[in-house]
Amino acid sequence: MKLIVGLGNPGQKYANSRHNVGFECIDAISRYTGIAISDRRQLAVLGQGSLDGKEVVLAKPRTFMNHSGEAFSYLMSRFPSALDDLLVIYDDMDLSVGEMRIRPSGSAGGHRGMESIIETLKSHDVPRIRVGIGHPQSEISTIAFVLGAFNAQENPIIKETVVSVQTAVAGIIERGLNWAMNQYN
Repeated sequence: MKLIVGLGNPGQKYANSRHNVGFECIDAISRYTGIAISDRRQLAVLGQGSLDGKEVVLAKPRTFMNHSGEAFSYLMSRFPSALDDLLVIYDDMDLSVGEMRIRPSGSAGGHRGMESIIETLKSHDVPRIRVGIGHPQSEISTIAFVLGAFNAQENPIIKETVVSVQTAVAGIIERGLNWAMNQYN
């Protein structure tokens, strides 16, 4: 079973923020696969189904980003999975808007959600897709930037990237992480 988790903050207030691009990707995968994300649990909202004949769980934590590890703890207890059967999708300020990086492991790179997950799982070996949201160009604070929306020029780029992530996830399920890294990185 593959456990695919997109990171973001719960609530309408954050729905269109840069920090919620992981949620947008899960929604796109849900539409593509027909797996409804409607099972509301205390720490995550999720859906179960299959993709390319393999059982998958799509999830969006209901914890705030900095506490994503709590949701992972719940998800791992409910859907026991090996680390290489996990896939985390999240935003990354160190990548340009729309850039995508797929990795089998790595540090949190300053991302508080990944820090929480790595601490909870006690491992850096968490497969991931990082989606570039750009870096603030002005004096805007990092928090205001990640909690802000994409601008009119960035919106079409992000929409295209979300589709690419959805296609990459299908490729990861069908052909594996190494194939996807060679194809998309």
